[in-house]
Amino acid sequence: MAKSKPTLNFIDLFSGAGGLSCGLELAGMKCVLGVDMDKHAIETFKANHHFAETYCGSIVDLTAAKIKSLTGNQEIHAVVGGPPCQGFSTVGLGNPNDTRNSLFKEFIRVVKVTNPSYVVIENVTGLLAKKNEKTIQEIFKIFNKMGYTLDVQVMSSENYGVPERRRRTIILGSKINTTITFPKMQSKIMTVGDALKNLKNTSGKYFNHDIEAAHIKNDLDRARIACIPEGKGVRYEIDEKTYFKSKKLKLNVNWKELRENRFRQTKFQRLDRKKPSPTIMTHRHNYFHPTENRYLTQREAAALQSFPNDFKFYGTLSAQWRQIGNAVPPLLGKAIGEAVLGMHAEKSASKNAKISKVTTKDLVINVRKKAFVYKDLTIS
Repeated sequence: MAKSKPTLNFIDLFSGAGGLSCGLELAGMKCVLGVDMDKHAIETFKANHHFAETYCGSIVDLTAAKIKSLTGNQEIHAVVGGPPCQGFSTVGLGNPNDTRNSLFKEFIRVVKVTNPSYVVIENVTGLLAKKNEKTIQEIFKIFNKMGYTLDVQVMSSENYGVPERRRRTIILGSKINTTITFPKMQSKIMTVGDALKNLKNTSGKYFNHDIEAAHIKNDLDRARIACIPEGKGVRYEIDEKTYFKSKKLKLNVNWKELRENRFRQTKFQRLDRKKPSPTIMTHRHNYFHPTENRYLTQREAAALQSFPNDFKFYGTLSAQWRQIGNAVPPLLGKAIGEAVLGMHAEKSASKNAKISKVTTKDLVINVRKKAFVYKDLTIS
């Protein structure tokens, strides 16, 4: 009889609604604990991760004893999450009062308490900016001292089956592998049209799909979006002239006074069914339905983030949008989970193997250079 694959237990810190956890579980891992301060996010997490305990509160108060109790003293194979990192730097540098410092240190504390084989840290792409060089250097040094081999990549979600362009810095660490393996990019790209094709759950019902709540209340804005073709929007003066021909539709903007004579972000932007969505934000006012004169529903936004249709969100409308916009796309999480499981199957190194250390500025610069490996896929 063939042996079944071992299940890797993980704790998700700063979990939000649980997009990363959802993806890791789709890959075959098991979440045993989700931790976040947002009560609505934790309510969502608890409802969708049936085998996981939850902790709603400050991670500072999550003691070793509480972790042991909440996890039933199970072995923890991985600690994952998105701790704020940008304020963290070498000892004596940065703002010691920056709460992001303490939160990242709490992430490290939980890793020390649970001693997992793997760590997964996700963050914004800005973490690899030159101004954060000391931060990434210190992260590598700390985990190296704890016995982890680390590597980092910026992963773009549309390369992993997500119908949305969203780039995140992903740091993978292992105590039992000398080489870190990131998931391979997929060649097939998913689109907005693919995502919106079917929004029903397995029982044929819709969750979080309130069309009425997606109605544009402002009559003028509703008239404006009616003039915008699919996939278009207003960012430059020429866009305004092209789509808003009536004087009453004009935005009353002095384009010459705007920085670079344009909006920082496109307004009245309709999604294009033939392309992936732009990054889904934490509120509904950024993007509009491809063909209907309304905002997206939470279900539609969640589908663009690759959440399964059975994944139900809780809390107020604004709380649901915040959960969706802040989430790691589950299919990106699934790719990461599959990479971790692949490394675990290989176990290419013993715990006594020599760890590759990043201790100099030059090495960190090299890490940053090789991290940006995503590719822009085109739609034929």
